[in-house]
Amino acid sequence: MVELVTVGDTSLRLSPRGNERLETATDVRMHAAGTESNVAVAASRFGTDVVWLSKLPDTPLGRRVVSELHEHGIETQVGWSDEGRQGLSFYEPPCEPREAVRIHDRKRAAAETMSPGDLDMDLIQNASSVFVAGSTLALSETAAETGAAVLRAGASGDGVSALELDYRPELWSPAKARETLTGVFESVDVLFGSEDDVRTVLDRTGQARELAPTIAAEWDLQMVVLTRSEHGALVYHDGVIHDRDAIETETVDDTGQHDAFIGAFLAILLDGGGPDTALSTAVATASLSRTIPGPLATVDQAEVDRLVDSTEQSGF
Repeated sequence: MVELVTVGDTSLRLSPRGNERLETATDVRMHAAGTESNVAVAASRFGTDVVWLSKLPDTPLGRRVVSELHEHGIETQVGWSDEGRQGLSFYEPPCEPREAVRIHDRKRAAAETMSPGDLDMDLIQNASSVFVAGSTLALSETAAETGAAVLRAGASGDGVSALELDYRPELWSPAKARETLTGVFESVDVLFGSEDDVRTVLDRTGQARELAPTIAAEWDLQMVVLTRSEHGALVYHDGVIHDRDAIETETVDDTGQHDAFIGAFLAILLDGGGPDTALSTAVATASLSRTIPGPLATVDQAEVDRLVDSTEQSGF
């Protein structure tokens, strides 16, 4: 039985080297970048058996995505399409006082037409856990229906069905995101989201410690996990809130830290760890991921464990 199946779109991200700007850069780096594939890579670093499923164009760019994930040891199952294109994204890192620049070019991506028929639904139903992100459901009505089917399949067995809000304002409005995402909550066991995304998508006010139990009760969620930027993260489960402070690190690239957090959290849960242990590991993994260029968390479990131990000893 596969421990974790992630299903979703992955773009190719192009970034200028150093502090160059997108409008003047002549040399760029290319990375596969998608919430579900990023989560898969992070979880695999902890020994989790992961498979990433998607639909990609049968082109050199589509194959480039798969080859990079294979380099990280991720098993993939892809529905290759003669229609649609490879989604792209462009990222210009921040450099004080300049802010980061993010441009998403995902219109007509092959994943827009991804249907359950493109996926191994038996694999999904029999997995210990499935994971989907809101950014994939935002691509099209078809992608949203497929994401809902994946979550239902995951919830129909004995596994854990997990969803990340992953709100992208360039892809859909808060109202549309709210309608679509809350419509699948009945098939979700574990909900991930940033504190800001929860306020925006679910139209809520208040602090994370108030939001998590309220959301869990309203939609009958087993677990709500909220990240709080520089304030750390918390998880609400079985009437108890566990929280952890953020760990200060030098920031090289913070674009994959939330996905690294989720991948580590799911990996520890699947290995039998409790939510408090999963939270400690996830915060440390996210912190280490900020020190690595690119969106993929190429961390080592031993260094994560050392960071967890050192922060606990220092009272973080």
